Amino acid sequence: MNASASPHPSHATTGQGGETHQTADDAGTPTMTTQQGVPVSDDQNTLRNGPDGPALMEDFHFREKIFHFDHERIPERVVHARGYGAHGYFELTDSLADVCHADIFQHVGEKTPAFVRFSTVAGAKGSSDTVRDVRGFAVKLYTRQGNWDIVGNNMPVFFIQDAMKFPDFVHAAKEAPDRAFPQAQTAHDNFWDFVSLSPEATHMVCWAMSDRAIPRSFRFMEGFGVHTFRLIDAQGRSTYVKFHWKPRQGLQSIVWNEALKLNGADPDFHRRDLWNAINAGDYPEWELGVQLFDDEFADKFAFDILDATKLIPEELVPVRRVGRLVLNRVVDNFFAETEQVAFCTQNIVPGIDFTNDPLLQGRNFSYLDTQTKRLGGPNFTHIPINAPKCPFHNFQQDGHMAMHNPKGRVNYEPNSWSQPHGGARENPITGFRSFAQEQSGAKVRQRSAAFGDHYSQARQFYISQTPVEQTHMKDAFVFELSKVETPAIRVRMLAHLRNVDETLAHGVADGLGISPLPAAAKPFLPVRTDLPASDALSILKNGPGSFHGRKLGIVVSEGTDADLLSAVLEAAHNVGAETELVGPRIGNICNDRGKVLPVMQKINGGPSVLYDAVVLLPSAQGSKLLLGEATMRDFISDAYAHAKFIGYGADAEPLLDAAGVTAPARDDGVIRLGSGGDAASFVKACGALRFWPREQYVHAV
Repeated sequence: MNASASPHPSHATTGQGGETHQTADDAGTPTMTTQQGVPVSDDQNTLRNGPDGPALMEDFHFREKIFHFDHERIPERVVHARGYGAHGYFELTDSLADVCHADIFQHVGEKTPAFVRFSTVAGAKGSSDTVRDVRGFAVKLYTRQGNWDIVGNNMPVFFIQDAMKFPDFVHAAKEAPDRAFPQAQTAHDNFWDFVSLSPEATHMVCWAMSDRAIPRSFRFMEGFGVHTFRLIDAQGRSTYVKFHWKPRQGLQSIVWNEALKLNGADPDFHRRDLWNAINAGDYPEWELGVQLFDDEFADKFAFDILDATKLIPEELVPVRRVGRLVLNRVVDNFFAETEQVAFCTQNIVPGIDFTNDPLLQGRNFSYLDTQTKRLGGPNFTHIPINAPKCPFHNFQQDGHMAMHNPKGRVNYEPNSWSQPHGGARENPITGFRSFAQEQSGAKVRQRSAAFGDHYSQARQFYISQTPVEQTHMKDAFVFELSKVETPAIRVRMLAHLRNVDETLAHGVADGLGISPLPAAAKPFLPVRTDLPASDALSILKNGPGSFHGRKLGIVVSEGTDADLLSAVLEAAHNVGAETELVGPRIGNICNDRGKVLPVMQKINGGPSVLYDAVVLLPSAQGSKLLLGEATMRDFISDAYAHAKFIGYGADAEPLLDAAGVTAPARDDGVIRLGSGGDAASFVKACGALRFWPREQYVHAV
């Protein structure tokens, strides 16, 4: 029996930070308790030392809730279960010694070993790569002062402000417990019910409905540390920092229809892409950027720097590029490395420190507990992928799967034994020191009132997108909410979107057949309409301008023009693009000079969604043969609908006609290759990655 939902649930109040509190105000509503039966007064906020203060260890409700959540999955990760990793290094290119004493930021040119794991959040280990989801971007740096983990995402903000809500958010996003579906997607009632009752999620939902949630490749997406951290200099002074990973090959995503078809054509699309690129020597590379700011900026900034649902526009605080991350080696064994790698936000080194961000504070507790459970006990750091590469010494011993223990009789300190028998000692000079932040305030379950602006940056994100990207966002909201079976939830979400942008709200409402629009949700703090667009938030404004690292699919047949094919292959090679031949069959296909072609894909197994652009070079006889293949028509019509560049030889015209790409529909993105000289021009045009003007025409028909 389906539960009903109301547009305005009863017994709801608003907290100090604008968060929703649903209370047990009548005899028909049970009071929430801990597992010990203790009544819960506040399930929205962790216990803190003042609204802006750090989380307190004595918060038994939060610890019990997050502890139970961390132990829900055996043995795969509760979130980020589907992941893929690779080895590499970080090289410093600009010293940060002026603001940070961490060893990794001192010596320009020094390389630090690294391991990176990319992942999706919602799906199980066996789900597909190209689902609409946030992507994890976790970096383990094996520094000379210990392991430093930057555990981030491909989006700079998050759905919630307080870690207390993380179990609820993930439960809502995952498959429903009574039916175990849908898998690896959020297009269902539970997710949108939670989001529509949590205004703080509005900004992140806009990111999740944008093309950022369907990246073309791990190689072509940004990474963010999400939270505000501290850099500490040699004198103990603090500078706030936000971490960015900027892809050297530019940003790129796919379109939704393409993502759906890729899920079927190659559910391993992203991991295969990373594997192939590294093995081909086309090493993925990112620049590490830092946004640095002080207390003066934090005090005058329009939003709270401790709020993980907010970002700092790059126009206000430019990103300083200080290093490069290069992935140059695949794993030797997936389970031993990618599956067993354990990231913990608490893993920092001297010179780096936390802030009082309540989401970060909760993650610091949760991650260690999660890894301890998932990897069998406290000795997961003995696994090679997790072990530091610098010397390490302590008196921790025994436990499940212990690989090394203290030698000799001494397993404690202080002790009176001389060296080398006495063992390690603390070091007040080089040891980690927390920033000495003055803190005062009552013990409260309360978040800062400054956290209460839930819509202004969502609006800023939307207006920063190009019209093409805005259309994609609108279509994504329509698709997701069309799968929501409860009308009240759809209406409630539209009320939030009216605070983001009226055009967006009207477009979504039209797509859902909802009229009239509901009244806008009452914002906790006034929506700011003066925030300017930020070009850094758009994918299309940050493209590569080159076809380097992309993949060109070339359809060939018996008798393909050898000179034209050679010219296309050479032009692609010259810009660093990968090529793959697709034909009526694999093997034993010869060009017009009798040379056997290395055809890797049969047309019914190599759809155009696998490629960034396509070229049609069959002979006249080959075209006649391919006209009978429905998958050939799909190959062309999909490439056209997905706004890809299409090159073709004269003999391929019948194939274009059969796919509906007749002469009137052949825009400037459908390019005839009359001779070898046209190939270089075609590949140069492909540097735009998509011919976006076509989308308006395709949508219109």
